[in-house]
Amino acid sequence: MSYKTPGVYVEEISKFPPSVAEVETAIPAFVGYTEKGPANEPTRITSLMEYETLFGVANPEKTAIKIAVAEDVVTATITESAISAYKMYYALQMYFANGGGPCYIVSVGDYVVADGAAQVVSTELIAGLDLLEKEDEPTLIVFPDAGNLVPANRYAVYNSALNQAEKLGDRFVIMDVFEAVPAFRAGITASGLKYGAAYYPKLETVLAYNFKDTDVAIASYVVTGATGTAPAKLSDLKTANSALYNQAKKAIAAQRVVLAPSSAIAGVYAKVDNTAGVWKAPANVGLNYVVAPTEKISHQAQEDLNVDVVAGKSINAIRTFTGKGTLVWGARTLDGNSNEWRYVSVRRFFNMVEESVKKATERFVFESNDARTWVRVKAMIENYLNQQWMGGALAGSTPEQAYYVSVGLNETMSAQDILEGRLIIEVGMAAVRPAEFIILRFSHKLQES
Repeated sequence: MSYKTPGVYVEEISKFPPSVAEVETAIPAFVGYTEKGPANEPTRITSLMEYETLFGVANPEKTAIKIAVAEDVVTATITESAISAYKMYYALQMYFANGGGPCYIVSVGDYVVADGAAQVVSTELIAGLDLLEKEDEPTLIVFPDAGNLVPANRYAVYNSALNQAEKLGDRFVIMDVFEAVPAFRAGITASGLKYGAAYYPKLETVLAYNFKDTDVAIASYVVTGATGTAPAKLSDLKTANSALYNQAKKAIAAQRVVLAPSSAIAGVYAKVDNTAGVWKAPANVGLNYVVAPTEKISHQAQEDLNVDVVAGKSINAIRTFTGKGTLVWGARTLDGNSNEWRYVSVRRFFNMVEESVKKATERFVFESNDARTWVRVKAMIENYLNQQWMGGALAGSTPEQAYYVSVGLNETMSAQDILEGRLIIEVGMAAVRPAEFIILRFSHKLQES
């Protein structure tokens, strides 16, 4: 400061070095259709109640549910092919039930606008995905309605999401497998395989389908002593016979929603990140609100899912184990043949560190490119990585074994780099990796006495 007038002046001296603020790691963005709400506007929510307030509830099933009345027994049936294409609300129920927190909703249209011959349109989902490119916070991408696209269009959506994740380097795509495994692997052609993971099979959940009494048809009505016109809809049965009406409601509620696993997996990512850390593999974790997977996968069947010797497009299985329930039993990215990026936890940990350090070093843009700045930057990043090592995210018995940070003239930069305004920092990390295969070796020991 330049002092020209006599008096007392106060100067505050900063003693704390710059630090790295860790970014959020599990903020998914759900792209799909909603009952109402702001369209094509990424909206942050924190609870299912907030979702219901802004975006409504599930689309009522109009033709999928039918009931039959035979004397004093009511049965309900679901026609799978007639079930609504819109799964966003059910997906959010599964997400929050499995540990999810704040997330983004990108509504690409409402049920009325989208209803018709082409209920789910891939170009609309891709347009919603493009809106996410401008959002900095989301770190996961999920498409709850992708199951109702024809395979070619679904792969177009997934490949576009992988391309965006690779371009931005700060997000990860969770995909579902609906077709045969070879068809899925052939359909995923994007280069950013390390930025996505796939899960299989679908899940039978404890959720019940949404419906209105006026939409549920009574296929047959046989009741001894009944007079007058037989009720045609569930709403008519309510006034004709309240006891049978209550039975019908229970029978319909017993028909469970079958859902792709990606939304529940997003919740698992959030739960593991919050309880252990993003470096912990999101696997060997139980799923809430799940009765069972729709398909039982054996140990032998999972071998071909987990390891793709040709292209490395690993698919993570969801399996049921006696006494343990339904568990996520895979932790690989689609780049399963890569020793660097084979595991979901490793890729997402690097995403977090890269984004956190990137934001922290923005304060040094246009600072003097000299040793004083280099020392401050290096100390800042080393302090952050030391915290990660102490938390268990990095392997090594000493900090030197766990990470390194290099910056300086003739170390990471040449004189020409400095003339061109480049400050180059090299960071190396020994990220911990999951023990995917635990091998116990037993042998006979010869008797010695």
